[in-house]
Amino acid sequence: MKIFPDDNFLLNNARAEALYHNIARNLPIIDYHCHLSAEDIADDRQFENLTDIWLEGDHYKWRAMRANGVDEKYITGDADPVLKFKKWAETVPFTLRNPLYHWTHLELKRYFGIEKLLNGDSAHEIYDHCTEKLGTKDFSVRNLLLKMNVEVICTTDDPSDSLEFHKRIATDNFNVQVLPSFRPDKILSIDDSPLFDSQIQKLSAAADIAIDTFPKLLEALERRINFFHRMGGRLADHGLTHFYGKVFTDTQMDIIFKKALQKKGLSSDEEHIYKSGLLYHLGVMYHEKGWVQQFHIGAIRNNNSRMFDMLGSDTGFDSIGSFESGVEMSKFLNRLDQAGKLSKTILYNINPKDNAFFATMAGNFTEEGVPGKVQFGAAWWFLDQKEGIERHLNDLSNYGLLNRFAGMLTDSRSFMSFPRHEYFRRIFCNLIGSDMELGLLPDDNDLISELIKNVCYKNARSYFKFNL
Repeated sequence: MKIFPDDNFLLNNARAEALYHNIARNLPIIDYHCHLSAEDIADDRQFENLTDIWLEGDHYKWRAMRANGVDEKYITGDADPVLKFKKWAETVPFTLRNPLYHWTHLELKRYFGIEKLLNGDSAHEIYDHCTEKLGTKDFSVRNLLLKMNVEVICTTDDPSDSLEFHKRIATDNFNVQVLPSFRPDKILSIDDSPLFDSQIQKLSAAADIAIDTFPKLLEALERRINFFHRMGGRLADHGLTHFYGKVFTDTQMDIIFKKALQKKGLSSDEEHIYKSGLLYHLGVMYHEKGWVQQFHIGAIRNNNSRMFDMLGSDTGFDSIGSFESGVEMSKFLNRLDQAGKLSKTILYNINPKDNAFFATMAGNFTEEGVPGKVQFGAAWWFLDQKEGIERHLNDLSNYGLLNRFAGMLTDSRSFMSFPRHEYFRRIFCNLIGSDMELGLLPDDNDLISELIKNVCYKNARSYFKFNL
């Protein structure tokens, strides 16, 4: 049986093969948005078995197992790791044409040299082989990152986080930069009183300031942004259902904020005003620091309340949403732009119907000397599969400048996820190579080589201005 995936996986012509193997394949990886554990990197964690490193926290796999009828005890429960892996392996043949099938076999091949298909019959052999390797120093977390040629990782961190693990990594002379990203979503959650109260208390303690007014909230956030900046942070990230662009005054913001602290009920309009005002002020702070702000828009989270009560958030019960965000996004970006405070911005959509809207909105806000200032971000979450990536690249090309695109990211919690960059690079090289075959792009090696290098690596390096 032919090896799967083979060396020319996803590469459908000679030009695509040459672009990938000669140019893209060995470029370093800048993973500027992920959810990896800085603690695991600081500790150079050694995973005990394949189940722990591959299934722990991976809600992509959890969703597939649930869809296959697997009992929850084998997914997030306390079943034996061997049995959990067996249930995953038995699920894998049912993921044919799902990106999980591609990712699974790329990961087995790249990390462990395994070229067998994973299924119920091969499960024990593969589990034993990989678990044995994971017990060696070559397969510690840090060595896995080096093995994948990772240059930069940007984690996702709460404003009140001590960043103690980032500090440890920075003093260890580790050859991979591990930088924090500022994620203030919970400070925006004024419509969830218990969560909001908890976050204000945590922020108050971290910033060492009593937060009893809106100006004090802004002061606390500024202190934390300054702290993140000192720790190497250059990005902020927001996960929102939609944008908030209502007109506000700081007097209104203070009144609404104090009402929330006093646990007085807020109208939906007041909640919307608060989120609009706080996002604006955060945007101003990011601009002053020269940061990049990211907005992940449109997911409906925690749809299954029964399972949310059992397992909490980020456990595989989210879906693509359908929200009208255009007018509010325009107002938000325009207000910052009018004030001269719009920083570099990346806009990610989760619903493919919004591709053209996001791509064209990005082109409305430009700045002399800042190429690609507002970006149509990489195909995200449910869209980071072959068709979703191709649609994103085509829409970005049609409405913007592909050659300024900052490239792919994993958005992952798994240290096994870095072959997703390979997956993207293969798809990208195939797209460009196919256009060359059809005569839609010139057969100019220097011109096309530079495009491949830019999108796969160089643009991210220059856009984020990491100290490399």
